[in-house]
Amino acid sequence: MTAADLEGNTVFDCLSREGVPLRASAAFGDGIAAALWERDERAFTSYRAPNHNTLSLYVEGGNGIRRLNGRRVLRSNGSGSVCLMPDTLTTDWDVSGPVSMFHLYFPRSALDRVIAEVLEADPAAVALRDETYFQDPYLEGVIRAAVIPLHWDEPGDRLAVSQAAQMMLTYLATRFAERPARARIARGGLAPAVRRRVEEFVEAHLDRPLAIRDLASIAGLSPYHFARMFKQSTGESPHHYVLRRRVERAKTLIATGGLSLSEIALCCGFSSQSHFTARFRQIAGVTPRQFARATDSGLAA
Repeated sequence: MTAADLEGNTVFDCLSREGVPLRASAAFGDGIAAALWERDERAFTSYRAPNHNTLSLYVEGGNGIRRLNGRRVLRSNGSGSVCLMPDTLTTDWDVSGPVSMFHLYFPRSALDRVIAEVLEADPAAVALRDETYFQDPYLEGVIRAAVIPLHWDEPGDRLAVSQAAQMMLTYLATRFAERPARARIARGGLAPAVRRRVEEFVEAHLDRPLAIRDLASIAGLSPYHFARMFKQSTGESPHHYVLRRRVERAKTLIATGGLSLSEIALCCGFSSQSHFTARFRQIAGVTPRQFARATDSGLAA
């Protein structure tokens, strides 16, 4: 995944043109994308009628940034400050000093699906509020714990990040809409036939990235409802289930012998051996090489 995958997002393109250093970026399908920026300068930035909504969190710093809103000047609270910028709304920013900021970009179409499927409301009657510099422990917690620490380009982590993005969209639609509606809670688990289709799809695609929307489409559900119903059925999140299945396949390939660890990593959807080792240890409690020695496997050099 490269920065080119995010080209066309108004805010992303604006910061790229200004030469703001980009630490990480990824697109997750349906127009949803994320970026992590670092800047330390004095500058004026204007996001002109963006073609997407933007959720922003100041991960570190940001005390010297102000939003110029007509005659009002809104001052940042620094690290932990959250902003929600609806699409088409032009916003002006006076930047001073260092800041590390996370952005989640999502188009109106992605938000409309959440509103229709989860809130069972008319998307035309719901609009996100313009909110600047507020504190939100839930959003900050999800971003810091379930998004930033992960490797966005790693197939093993992309499912978790895309699931976190869907959770945040549902939360935003519920808490920050002009006409908020109460989220409908999915009850019960997946039907046996549906669960079997999802599991078969996962087994057939363990060597490639999987997003929550891919699995939800197999089940004919919204990502939000699918994640809840899948956990109800299996006792684990879709991300953890897929990760566990990747590791189980890796165990089989190690025990069979004939492949190197780097080859096994690729066969199981891990783009690097280091990431494979970390996730294998997370699930199995030992490294792949330790597992190979314990099973007397013949790994290729």
